[in-house]
Amino acid sequence: MPDNSRHRGILFALLAVVFAVAALTTLSHARGAGIMPAVLEGLRWAAILLLATYATVRHSLTAWIFVGMAAGAELGYDAPATAMHFQVLGSIFLRLIRVIIAPLLFGTLVVGIAGHADLKKVGRMGIKAIVYFEIVSTIALLIGLAAINVSRAGVGVQLPVVAEDLKNVVPHSASELILNVFPENIAKAVAEGQVLQVVVFSLLFGLALAMVPEEKRRPMLALAESLSETMFKFTNLVMLAAPVGVFGAIAYATGHMGLGILLPLLKLLATMYVALVIFVCGILLPIALLAKIPVARFAKAVAEPVAIAFATASSEAALPRAMENMEALGVPRPTVAFVLPTGYSFNLDGSNLYQSLALIFMAQAAGLHLTIGQQLFMMLTLLLSSKGTAGVARASLVIVLATATQFHIPVEPFFLLFGIDQLMDMPRTAVNVLGNCLATVVVARWEGEFPPKENSPPRGI
Repeated sequence: MPDNSRHRGILFALLAVVFAVAALTTLSHARGAGIMPAVLEGLRWAAILLLATYATVRHSLTAWIFVGMAAGAELGYDAPATAMHFQVLGSIFLRLIRVIIAPLLFGTLVVGIAGHADLKKVGRMGIKAIVYFEIVSTIALLIGLAAINVSRAGVGVQLPVVAEDLKNVVPHSASELILNVFPENIAKAVAEGQVLQVVVFSLLFGLALAMVPEEKRRPMLALAESLSETMFKFTNLVMLAAPVGVFGAIAYATGHMGLGILLPLLKLLATMYVALVIFVCGILLPIALLAKIPVARFAKAVAEPVAIAFATASSEAALPRAMENMEALGVPRPTVAFVLPTGYSFNLDGSNLYQSLALIFMAQAAGLHLTIGQQLFMMLTLLLSSKGTAGVARASLVIVLATATQFHIPVEPFFLLFGIDQLMDMPRTAVNVLGNCLATVVVARWEGEFPPKENSPPRGI
């Protein structure tokens, strides 16, 4: 992990150089500093070349995404007319991501439900864990929703013409809202990008499969697991094109609207970090206190897995150490083995908060005015569609794009999100791991399996 932290430090230092040169350009224009434009342009491209050299040496996709974003912004600033022709690169990448959505959701949801058919054996603990997951995940979504509505980070981006999409954001009547949840034809739902219908079909299919006898369930479950694994690899392949897609989309957006389109991203970053702090201090900490969990001991136990998750932006990288530390803390092994991995499918607090914030940011950037009811219905879609995607690279972005497509939100702001996703991925992944570790201890405490040292606790929290 020290190597990962050092390399990320180098990456952030190079990004700071790029931003510093950009700031120098802005100050030169604002104050008439007298620096020759050709010199500033050369400095900017030199900084981007330095970042590209680092990405080449490190074979880092994250660094290449930043290179694509910086180079696209620079090309759009220097040669707007030329940059406009690169929109096709972003459009191709967007199509490749869209084709992932339906099979990915189907495979992961079916495996997440039918693969946990042993919930019947786990009994009360399984029910309590799922109830806890859904309550806390919903709270995380609502905090993200409130934060972006307060900061309004996407307002003022002024994307290209989207007025024709305003009337199509969501169905207008309650009956249409309810009707559009249920698929009449799964192929039609997939073709039209009706993600909620795909989710409902997958949930019902998974429940039905869980009710089938073991010998008949196993082949279909194996097929769903193979589909899930294949889509994980498919996603990884598509993400290799991310730097090119981001370059094309940012070049087009900057050439069309100028560098001002990037400024709301700073506000979005600040909004997310503040919202995550509020969630941890205002929700997770009170839960720990209510459950009478020794906070100091728990904090010491989770420090390393949370740090690993933050440094690597990978929940899976932190799982082995998280399981080991929760067991060392005093949680029984069967509880750790059930609750922690299950939480990776059903309890992604940081990702849920990000998804709600990012989706409304896209709507704000597109100039859409959504009612509270419309936003809450979007949150329900996110809550359902995000299950089981913890192992997918950039899974939160895929879910946000799927939901935006479901509600006919223009997708231009998606590339702005993609450009800074690494900076948002690290904290949300750390909160995912923290939330799942806490859930493991809370469920053990709820079951009377995690007593304080001095005496046995009462059952329940």
